[in-house]
Amino acid sequence: MKTNTEIWEQCLGLIKKNTAEQAFETWFESINLLDISNKQATLQVPNRFHYEWIESKYGSLISSCMKKCVGEKIAINYSIVINNKDDDINSNVKKIDELIPSVFHRASQLNNRYIFKNFIEGKGNQFAKAAATSVADGPGQTPFNPLLIYSNPGLGKTHLIQAIGNHILKAHPNLKIMYITSEKFMLDFIQSIQNNKSTQFAKSYRKVDVLLVDDVQFFQTKEQTQEQFFHLFNDLFQQGKQIILTTDKHPNKLVHLKDRLVSRFQSGLIVDIQPPDFETRIAILMKKAENEKLDIPFDIIEFIAGAIKDDIRVMEGALLKLLALSSLKQADITISLAKEVITNLLGEMAFEQISLDQICKLVAGHFNVPEKKLYSKSRIASIVSARHVAMFLCRELTKNPLIFIGKHFGKRDHSTVIHACKVVEEKIINDKMMKKNINLLKKQLQ
Repeated sequence: MKTNTEIWEQCLGLIKKNTAEQAFETWFESINLLDISNKQATLQVPNRFHYEWIESKYGSLISSCMKKCVGEKIAINYSIVINNKDDDINSNVKKIDELIPSVFHRASQLNNRYIFKNFIEGKGNQFAKAAATSVADGPGQTPFNPLLIYSNPGLGKTHLIQAIGNHILKAHPNLKIMYITSEKFMLDFIQSIQNNKSTQFAKSYRKVDVLLVDDVQFFQTKEQTQEQFFHLFNDLFQQGKQIILTTDKHPNKLVHLKDRLVSRFQSGLIVDIQPPDFETRIAILMKKAENEKLDIPFDIIEFIAGAIKDDIRVMEGALLKLLALSSLKQADITISLAKEVITNLLGEMAFEQISLDQICKLVAGHFNVPEKKLYSKSRIASIVSARHVAMFLCRELTKNPLIFIGKHFGKRDHSTVIHACKVVEEKIINDKMMKKNINLLKKQLQ
């Protein structure tokens, strides 16, 4: 007879085959099987919103995998780990204070909170993380030299570049690693000129084994600094030292950098980080909460992730500000309070713009069809009807031109969108249920 451990390991094996690697690591590795008896299994999860996400997104998968392992249908129950801490709102203030300090390795200037384990992987950053991991495992031994990571602000460049440094520091403690921002490099260079220590400045940088420079776009228009960095880059490269850089855009778009410096930046590997998708944003916020042992309601996590799409730093800041505000006001953490925080951060327009993705996600859920089918060529009646409604709402509730809406739905042309809108308009007149559905969807979106 199988033990509980054997049953759960077999079940996890089946679950792993049916989920993405990152999803499995995020949601399932921290779950334990406490008991299985009387056709019931009890799973232990870290906190309440972990349970809510697992139950809503993977409940049926867990049930079916457990049935295959046991040979009969099993009811799944959940046990939530309770933290030994006060439950009053003021306890949030204490937790916020603990989030602020950062621990640095003085010699390298690395923040030890930035490690690969804390970097949530998603579709938008998979390649960048893979390249970063490769460089971290073999600094100076891969073709990825220099490695340049670019993205808009707040998407994890600094986390990733410092994670490389921290990984190398742990694996090769004898290597000299230096992390620095381009602005600090420039200020140090200027100070060395003022103090007649230019030679010492150059020597100190040429001794490093791994150089990590953040935000090199700030070298633009700084001609002497660019010249100094160009010679440093060449010297380190010739020695086989590893160089990792970040910028806020592709080097080709850094118009005020000298061509020969841009050419050096492009001589290795260039990778970008795209804004995270909705599920990745959820995972990032949950990881943040779990690391700091914060008990945030799942609907609040979901709301923040849905409202802030393009800046992880702002999104995490909203979470902390929400906790602070709830403590100061002695108020429960609610959607209303979360909306107040996000409005303060992003302005009054924060909730006035509805995205095409939001509309499609809501419509797919409302009509119980897979969202990806809305963009497919499927002619199944239920999917066609849902697609028409989604196109109609995209036209009604956004300012996107018809040609852009058409491209969103599997590269269809604008005439297809016009046809879909006419179909829905006719149904609204003749079909009371369709009218009711449209009004309900509009209300939810607005």
